Amino acid sequence: MLGLGNVAKKVFGTANDRKVKAVRPLVAKINALEPEFEKLTDEQIKAKTEELAGRAMGGESLDALLPEAFANCREGARRALGLRAFDTQLMGGIFLHQGNISEQKTGEGKTLTATFAAYLNALTGKGVHIVTVNDYLAKRDAEWMANVYNFLGLTVGVIYPQQPEAEKIAAYASDVTFATNNELGFDYLRDNMKSELSQMSQRDHNFAIVDEVDSILIDEARTPLIISGPAQDRSEMYIAIDRLIPEVQDDHFTLDEKSRQATFTDDGNDFIEKRLSEMGQLPEGQTLYDPESATLVHHVSQGLLAHKMFQKDKDYIVRDGEVVLIDEFTGRMMDGRRLSNGLHQAIEAKEGVKPKPENVTLASVTFQNYFRLYNKLAGMTGTALTEADEFNEIYGLGVVEVPTNRPIARIDENDQVYRTAREKYQGVVDTIKEAHEKGQPMLVGTTSIEKSELISQMLTDAGIAHNVLNARLHEQEAQIIGDAGKLGAVTIATNMAGRGTDIKLGGNIEMQIVQALAADPDAHPDEVRARIEAEHADAEAKVKEAGGLFVLATERHESRRIDNQLRGRSGRQGDPGRSLFLLSLEDDLMRIFGSERLDKVLSTLGMKEGEAIIHPWVNKSLERAQAKVEGRNFDMRKQLLKFDDVMNEQRKVIFGQRRDIMEDSDLSEVARDMRLQVIEDLVDEFMPPKSYADQWDTEGLYAAVIRDLGMDAPVMKWASEEGVDADVMRERLEAESDKYMAEKEEAFGPETLRNIEKQLLLQTIDAKWREHLLTLEHLRSVVGFRGYAQRDPLNEYKTEGFQLFERLLDGLRTDVTQKLGAIRPMSAEEQERMVAQVREQQAAAAAAAAGATAVSASATTAGTAREGFVEDDPSTWGTPSRNDLCPCGSGLKFKHCHGKLG
Repeated sequence: MLGLGNVAKKVFGTANDRKVKAVRPLVAKINALEPEFEKLTDEQIKAKTEELAGRAMGGESLDALLPEAFANCREGARRALGLRAFDTQLMGGIFLHQGNISEQKTGEGKTLTATFAAYLNALTGKGVHIVTVNDYLAKRDAEWMANVYNFLGLTVGVIYPQQPEAEKIAAYASDVTFATNNELGFDYLRDNMKSELSQMSQRDHNFAIVDEVDSILIDEARTPLIISGPAQDRSEMYIAIDRLIPEVQDDHFTLDEKSRQATFTDDGNDFIEKRLSEMGQLPEGQTLYDPESATLVHHVSQGLLAHKMFQKDKDYIVRDGEVVLIDEFTGRMMDGRRLSNGLHQAIEAKEGVKPKPENVTLASVTFQNYFRLYNKLAGMTGTALTEADEFNEIYGLGVVEVPTNRPIARIDENDQVYRTAREKYQGVVDTIKEAHEKGQPMLVGTTSIEKSELISQMLTDAGIAHNVLNARLHEQEAQIIGDAGKLGAVTIATNMAGRGTDIKLGGNIEMQIVQALAADPDAHPDEVRARIEAEHADAEAKVKEAGGLFVLATERHESRRIDNQLRGRSGRQGDPGRSLFLLSLEDDLMRIFGSERLDKVLSTLGMKEGEAIIHPWVNKSLERAQAKVEGRNFDMRKQLLKFDDVMNEQRKVIFGQRRDIMEDSDLSEVARDMRLQVIEDLVDEFMPPKSYADQWDTEGLYAAVIRDLGMDAPVMKWASEEGVDADVMRERLEAESDKYMAEKEEAFGPETLRNIEKQLLLQTIDAKWREHLLTLEHLRSVVGFRGYAQRDPLNEYKTEGFQLFERLLDGLRTDVTQKLGAIRPMSAEEQERMVAQVREQQAAAAAAAAGATAVSASATTAGTAREGFVEDDPSTWGTPSRNDLCPCGSGLKFKHCHGKLG
């Protein structure tokens, strides 16, 4: 009997059906234009692009241009690639243009689908970004689809790591730009560290089409992209805190060995606060609970952790004046690996080793917040419906399932559940053997490299030839996947998400032609193609006869989406296929969700060794379990995003201010407003409102004016005059500071002073933002403990984050005013001295380069590259550091060569 929901669906159709039905008239309109566009010459197709772009920039809506643009793009693709887009691909393109995720099954041609929405939106001249999961796919798709875009008269760029700046700026200026999510995020951060608008590479964030959208916007959503640099040296603080920790009593802290955390009790906090004040580490009147103390609290906690949780010769050793970590699983030393967040420095201080500077975050952004910058976002994937709620809530993206071009002929079998993993793996090998004997190609999915190696070993023992797909080189992956559809092929893969290459029955023709031509360069390409196409047609028929691609999964993933991705590799474009999941009660998902109860039932039923339970109810209960896990993971990501949003709002303000500064040629008014605000704050501080003259601290005000404004104003004299109050003092200081800066402008010249103001503002904003990021990071790591006091950590983080941001802006005013007050033009004598110094440095560098020979490429350390240096004479080497390369040119570190102890 049908449920009420199912009856309603039969009558009204699903929401997805209605969306698909709504665009069919638009597809019909595009198809009706096809004969007209087929008659156009190649030049007329390009001219059509110019005409459409003119109309778009003239204000005509893209929706109105869509039928003509899609018809022109379809004809351009047919001529450039020999591919005529299916109606379902036009549908996908319409949904992308509308700002949705177009869910299309594997093999339905997502790469071509994207060209329609990209072409239409590029007509505005604002640029379109097509985002891929790796550099190989970005370059491959850019080269492949550039044929279409160039044919239509659009420019194409591709972004890749370590790209020359000029090339990168040109790529972003193109109509369509291919890039990975990582490069886009890093370029956004780099741009917001530049000091000139001309150096910025990205344009506005207009429209992005994200390929494998579930992988990028969900699986990697919380991955923070971080640009870091060396932090200021805090060695003294670590050493001071380290002297304090041994005084801490057992009742001052609690240890949680499981999560490796050490937390101070209330008594401990009181003790630490008292001792830090006595040591001068905690300013007078400040408590550990103030937002400014977040960094200090963090470092004290790390010091406690270093002493109480990390043991010498178990967790680390001290070797050659360095703290080297030990791998807890293998017992091996992990050279070059360091603990983060100041913990390694705390251990160095504990062991009497000079703490090395930390790396500090200069800029960071998560993918969630980066992709929300775009005016319009769209995505493509084979599997997104199960995460539709998250896409809608976080990104405002709808998910539309596009029908397949041909009906799916794949047979999805019910899961088979064994009692033990051993029985399951034996079942896997038996199933592979059975399919392999009739020539059916198999794709075996595993959840870890370890499990793929176990199955690989079992297949080797059984004498079955196979390939193991591991993530070393994307080109190799493409080759293995290209061969995975051949007759009798067995491929074991750990993760099939976002491979970007279809498994074609009988093998990939294009790859086979490339291989054949590489093996015999003298062969005629047309003859080779004809021969391979004939062989392929025969091979494809045999594979179809054997049942098509058989996807055998060895475990259910936490997310149904990942399972569907693997299953969707089979049955592309109406091909036959089969999919089956073999599970055991010892699998993670089964173990977590009540396998003990099921185990008792199976024991009662008297299941024999090697037997499996097969029933649709098992599938349903597993899907419910997966949906629960997905919901929990979504809640966690949503909560973390709320914390990220606090920093994101502040980031937007700071990056917006930087851009305004770079765009403005005259910032004298901004600098003056800052200076006047500083004067107002100083007068309020030293001559408080409603106070009497004998309560004023005029000496303090005089010192502060010299410190913050850089000028020697007669504050004491003014204060002693009759009728002078705070308002008069403020006006006189403002007039004096205006006169002081006017003199500077005359000395430097207006243009030079404007440049100085701009660079000082940018440098100060960057320095303050770096400090602020570090403080927020430390606040985030300790704010969770506020929950124990029945206070909401998120609200606490928002409140204190806002207070810290206000302090950042106050400090910014003071710092800029101080620096502008302190600058002065160089005298002719100083300029000559500076030129002489530069010349001396250049001469020394030239001499070093001439004498350093073997060490010049790898190490020019103190005493290494200097005049009189002789490679064979250690007495001319100066004092190389123990970790520098040895000056003798051996290629070894100095401590392992001429600096070896004993």
